[in-house]
Amino acid sequence: MIIRESKISDAKGIAKVHVDCWRTTYRNIIPDEFLEKLSYEQRTALWIKNLFKDDNYVFVAENNLGEVIGFADGGKRETNTVENSADLTSIYILEQYQGLGIGR
Repeated sequence: MIIRESKISDAKGIAKVHVDCWRTTYRNIIPDEFLEKLSYEQRTALWIKNLFKDDNYVFVAENNLGEVIGFADGGKRETNTVENSADLTSIYILEQYQGLGIGR
């Protein structure tokens, strides 16, 4: 298991984790129709934009095969007035890797 700063080339893997996590986490909470319409391609485009933002920090977790199995991102929100601090915006880990301590 490796946790490292993301690269633009990780956008597709991050998008897959993002969509798959929504589909497993929100099953039976959000209508299936909505979850099925989530698009890897659309999320890849979103993550390419996010990865280019100077004030956004994204880290990925990789399995031993080099596949992205989780990610976390954050930065400093305008409403955060605490010096030398940042905000965790999201953390997603594929269901089969949850509970292994990756998010620590």
